Amino acid sequence: MFFQKIQRIVIPLAALAALILGYRHYGWPGVALVGGGLIMWQLLHFTRMLQVLKRAANRPIGHVDSAVMLNARLRAGLPLLHVVAMTRSLGQLESPKDTQPERYRWSDTSGSTVLCVFDGGKLQSWDLQRPAQNEALPEPAHAAAVESAS
Repeated sequence: MFFQKIQRIVIPLAALAALILGYRHYGWPGVALVGGGLIMWQLLHFTRMLQVLKRAANRPIGHVDSAVMLNARLRAGLPLLHVVAMTRSLGQLESPKDTQPERYRWSDTSGSTVLCVFDGGKLQSWDLQRPAQNEALPEPAHAAAVESAS
């Protein structure tokens, strides 16, 4: 959380410092060059965000191919955009709208789910929940046929 607050101040100050340095060393062409670079950086970020959301729009909300693999790939501090890019779907919102922390759930076809908690858009914690497995698993059909033949 502290890093996010610092980041909100440091990035604009760094951009301003780059613009000032561009002006001091090269005049207005330097400002144009640095400004063009900053605009290009913003456009690249915007294009990536749109591409992730475009892929996610074509999938059911809250669905992931494998919740176990998602659980293995998650780490604290990941932005929500990166998690959406990994799952290729938007998460099912579990918390009330516009409240912090936000809770999103992704499920797979086996019934396993991953509940992710985001605070300020960064992943804080997650929990994998798997369906209960029966203790007595059914015996395969081919094994029963082998035993009866003996």
